[in-house]
Formats: sequence, C-alpha cells, structure tokens
Amino acid sequence: MAVNLSFIIANWNGGDLLKRCIASIENYPPGIPWEIIVVDNASTDGSREWLRSLAENRSPNGIPLRLIENAENVGFGKANNQAFAVSKSDFLFLLNADAELTAGACDALIETLSSSEQIGACGPRLLNSDGSLQPSVWRNPPTAREIIVGSLGLWRLIPRRLRGELLLGGHWDHATRREVPLLFGAAILAKRKMIDEVGGFDERFHMYSEDREWCLRIVRAGWKLVFDPTASVVHHGGQFSLQRWTSLEKMRVQIQSNFQYNRYCLSREQSIACLRATCFVSFIQKNLYKLRGRPAEATQIIWELNRAELKRTLTGN
Repeated sequence: MAVNLSFIIANWNGGDLLKRCIASIENYPPGIPWEIIVVDNASTDGSREWLRSLAENRSPNGIPLRLIENAENVGFGKANNQAFAVSKSDFLFLLNADAELTAGACDALIETLSSSEQIGACGPRLLNSDGSLQPSVWRNPPTAREIIVGSLGLWRLIPRRLRGELLLGGHWDHATRREVPLLFGAAILAKRKMIDEVGGFDERFHMYSEDREWCLRIVRAGWKLVFDPTASVVHHGGQFSLQRWTSLEKMRVQIQSNFQYNRYCLSREQSIACLRATCFVSFIQKNLYKLRGRPAEATQIIWELNRAELKRTLTGN
C-alpha cells in the first residue's frame, strides 16, 4: 500500500519524550496510510538503539518506521532535509521529538491542507505540558516598530481587540483559523509539491531560526501558510536544548541564529533598523534592571551582542 503521509522526526537524545511522541502517532494516527521517518543525530542516550529495534520490527502490527542514523549532530534543518529526500509521500508532517499528537489533530490538518491548492503548509494550536496555550504564530520578518512596541510594553497602549491582530504571538488567542506569516517548526504539515518547488530547510542554520527562514521563503514563493486551531499538539518545549547548553548559552545561540536570519533574509536597511531597535531596547532594559537591583546579565549580553552585530553590519566587517 502506498504511503500518503510521512511523519518526520529529528532526534537527539530524545529519551522518554521521543517514546511518547511516537506512541501519540500510534494512538492517534491519520486516516490515510502513513509512516514514520526518524533521523537520529548521533544520540548517546539509548534512543538510537530503541529506534533501531522498532525499524527492524517488520511484523504486520509493527510501527512503520524508517531510521536514518547520522554519525554526528547535523542540526535540525539538515536532518529534516534528509527525511524529505527519502520520503515519497504527498504530505510530510514535521513533528518535534518532544511533541505529542492529540485525537483528530492530524486529520484536521490534512483537511485544511487539502482545502486549497495555494496552501503549502499548515500548523496546529500548540499546548504546553500543563495544557496552557503555547504561542506559535508570530510576525515574519520582524520590524523595528514591533521590537520596540513588544519589548517596552507599549502594546498596553493598543486596544485589546486590535492588539492580537497587529502583534500576534502572546497577544493573540490562537483561536481562529487564518493565513499566517509563520508556523513554529515543532509541528508543521507540509505538501510535497510545495517542498519540491521551494526546497527544504537552509542548512546554514544548525538550530533555531531555520523555520522562520523556511516560512518566509514559502510565503515569498506565493504559497500560503494556515494556522488551524481545531488541531492541537502538545509541545514539551526546551527540554533537549538544555541538555546541551545553560539558559544563557542557549540565549546566545538563539541570538546568533537571529543574526544569520537577518543577513540571509533581510535587506541591509531592514537588518540595521532591527538591530538598532534591539540595541535601544536592551540598553534601556539593562539599565533599568541595574537601577532596580535585578540581575541584568541576560540583558547585558543581548546589548553587547547586538551592538557588535550592528557595528559589523554598518562597517561591513
């Protein structure tokens, strides 16, 4: 039987969360023939061996799983691209190893994605481990105005009924199906046709911002991204990155990936405007924190990194 949907999972030391992810697919499968393709990025926690045992179980009741084993951690984007290359399915469901499907989520997304030829990908409503909303729809690309309004609390001056529509993110209730500029990479259902046309992830990004770049490229190519709140996925976010880095180290990695995004995706003028806005905000925040006797290490790092990147961008060095 031909497979119509491939679940794509990039794994690095996924442990019990990976097992819960795969169990959720088995418990709440789509109504069309499916498979799971896991790309393991040199896990050392035993999850690779566990995946290998699943892949080797070809019994009629076994999970239809294929495993790609990497000798090193090649990053999120490249791992997903490896799975794109071997899948022949019309639909590809990118699912983080720390995410879990809920009942009916996959079929709801398939219905949404199939409702228009112009829709290239769609995403579900993401939930935190405690069931609360995890904001997953953001403006893309960012603007200097949004950085200042969002970071300095000026959004409080915008009427509540307009705030969500203008700013998205945590200001929007994620309760309405709509076309959006960005889908969070933790759970995206994409069309093979769109990927063939636009391409996969930019492998210059090792981790973070690769989904922002991909979504921007998809939209610029004329495809639509749609958010569907009738589908829910639980995302236990941030668990794997903290195995590699402290919270401050993780922040540095995220900031550097933002710089990459600016260089690859924005004009020089847009990039300079965003950097100036971030420098302005972080300068104010770090000094306010110091005046109030609050720890200012994070804001100091943000200020220093963005100031250095702004200087580099202005001088071309």
